[in-house]
Amino acid sequence: MSKLLSKIAGFFSNRTFVGVDKAGNRYFTRKEEIDGILKEKRWVEFKGEQDPTSISVEWICWLNGQRKVAPTPEEMMELEARRERVRLNVALLKKEEEERKAREGSRKAVSSGKVGGPDLKSFIRQFPSASEGDKVEQESDGRIKETHEEKEEPIPESSEPTGSGATYKPGTWQPPT
Repeated sequence: MSKLLSKIAGFFSNRTFVGVDKAGNRYFTRKEEIDGILKEKRWVEFKGEQDPTSISVEWICWLNGQRKVAPTPEEMMELEARRERVRLNVALLKKEEEERKAREGSRKAVSSGKVGGPDLKSFIRQFPSASEGDKVEQESDGRIKETHEEKEEPIPESSEPTGSGATYKPGTWQPPT
């Protein structure tokens, strides 16, 4: 029982105030020996309701040990000003993009009287014509119909290894001499 009381007393007496953020959350640290190793514990005491979303990224990085030094008030002010500039730039770019799309949309409406679908004939023409053994027939309604006639082709003798699956035996192929 005395160990528990000493830990609770040590929790309040050994803590070091590190800083406060703009939401009023207070940050603390304490050195603690665990299994013979001196470790630093970091934590936050929320002002009012415990809302983890009120913690800034810089303080989260410090709490997780990704930063060795806690953020200073000057650093936080600089970062907040930078974030505000980025927000303004994003809003300006969005406005310019909307204006550009509106101008292009009005040009398209004036220049092209109708909106058509894709040209399927030119799409089909980009593919190579039917290979040997295939017949292409055009039906009366304009559709294209392919049929395939199979021909027996002699299998050329090759010096390269062939086969796969059950016929494959590792180490049996020898290069030609």
